Amino acid sequence: MLIGYVSDEYYMALADVLIEFRRLDKTCAIVRSSPRGAIEANLAPGDYEVVLVKPGFGSKRVTMMVDASSPYHFRLLSDRLLGYAWPRAIRSREKSEFKVHAVEPYRLSLWRYGYEREFVKLLGWFDEHAARAVMQITPDGDYTQTGVKWNTVGYGSTHHTQLVTGPESSGLYYFHAKTESGREFFSFPLVVAPGKPQAKVAVLASTNTWLAYNNFGGRSNYINSTELPAVPSINVRQDLIRYTKAGSFNTWGFQDNEYRPLSFERPEPGNCVGEHEEVTDPIPGRLQSSLAPAEWRLLGWLEREGFAYDYYAENQLHDGTLDLDAYEVLIISVHPEYWSREMFAKVEDWVHGRGGKLMYLGGNGLNCEVEFLENDRLRFKTFLRPASGGELGMPDPAEPSRYCESRMHRTYRSEASLLGVVCTASGIMTAAPYKVIDPDHWIFAGTGLSKGDEFGQESLHERIHGGASGHETDKMSPHSPPGTRLLAKGTNPDEGGGEICYYETESHGAVFSAGSICYVASLLVDPALSRITANVLNRFLKNS
Repeated sequence: MLIGYVSDEYYMALADVLIEFRRLDKTCAIVRSSPRGAIEANLAPGDYEVVLVKPGFGSKRVTMMVDASSPYHFRLLSDRLLGYAWPRAIRSREKSEFKVHAVEPYRLSLWRYGYEREFVKLLGWFDEHAARAVMQITPDGDYTQTGVKWNTVGYGSTHHTQLVTGPESSGLYYFHAKTESGREFFSFPLVVAPGKPQAKVAVLASTNTWLAYNNFGGRSNYINSTELPAVPSINVRQDLIRYTKAGSFNTWGFQDNEYRPLSFERPEPGNCVGEHEEVTDPIPGRLQSSLAPAEWRLLGWLEREGFAYDYYAENQLHDGTLDLDAYEVLIISVHPEYWSREMFAKVEDWVHGRGGKLMYLGGNGLNCEVEFLENDRLRFKTFLRPASGGELGMPDPAEPSRYCESRMHRTYRSEASLLGVVCTASGIMTAAPYKVIDPDHWIFAGTGLSKGDEFGQESLHERIHGGASGHETDKMSPHSPPGTRLLAKGTNPDEGGGEICYYETESHGAVFSAGSICYVASLLVDPALSRITANVLNRFLKNS
């Protein structure tokens, strides 16, 4: 009889797991999982204590019910170094708990990431007498919906708390974990907002995007986006519809209500920065160039240029922790793809109604609406069924004669109405410099650039290398506000370059948009791009 399946933290099938079923203190069966992770045994229905063991993974004991009509999904966690902070975003003087998985003693320290990596404090060495006592276990089933809930099993001591107090200085912080053997290193972020506003500029971390791309547990908004399949994967290129089904956005071809939530409470390997990585180093990896490691480059640039800022997570904009009226400028950057409509409305009202200044230094931003469930989970309203090819828009299902430029446009309104630009498929996965279109505009003051000149040639972006206009790029649309001026355009193929644009509002608000994920990766190394960005920020602060 099929009892269930066993898989790892990426929902990959585990073969040859040794499994013992016990009931009333007696062993009922000892079996091994098959190559597809299946567990079969001749057992009567009912409750069992189950012990699972496999070299390279943490052993664990589970109480479960055998039910032939409902296969059970056992989950094991591999022997590796991982961690996360919870909550991931706090204010100064608030507390966050660090939750680390290791199979040997580890050293933990806290660092602040700006233009310099600042050592904040040593948090100590962590071990707990017994063998593998700092090993965590994951829940069974689909914990991408609920979180991994580390530091709960066996962490009852009131004397061994794992809390850190948010430092006084707002910013991006990283925990550094390193094992005693020196073989493993892992870092994980903590967003520290100010206890009360300190600067004139607020910078928003794209924490919703961090979640969307996090596939720890076997799901993200890009793989198994609706729910975990009935059986774990053996070879993802053969098993997942992202790879097996025709179409660019097949994983988003489901109705909004079919997408199960995703929990923030999971490790984020894509946000890990190297132990000795500096802000001026090239950005390695696939995900890092779109997530926190890339956003760090903006913070480094701000500090190098002398601009003070306060740092916030996106949930803090959503829940009101970030008071926009306390700031003159809001900066969003790199890849702020996923916003709630409450976030959108707050920023739009601030810019269009109360004179707020917005700098959008990214690409494919505000493209999809999300719904916050409590403050620790998101539901993605990600249904997208293009009429042809790899378009990022689609006809409105309720009114086919109306074209929706994006998923956000389908559920709420076009992001171009706020940002001035919207992402399109042209130029995707390419990178190139920008070309000056309107050289007389004040953003080019002091650059020496003339019409047709190129800038943004230098970049730290290694995944899509070639210039500041790239990876995914945004362009003006019919929904751009009246008076939006096109100032420069990327030289990417197929007219796919990101469009740098600017507009002002009747309330004396203003928006500057870069239209490119790669933009921030060039700030520290391209003098012209740096001067343009500084011109905008200086004017926004002066005009305020």
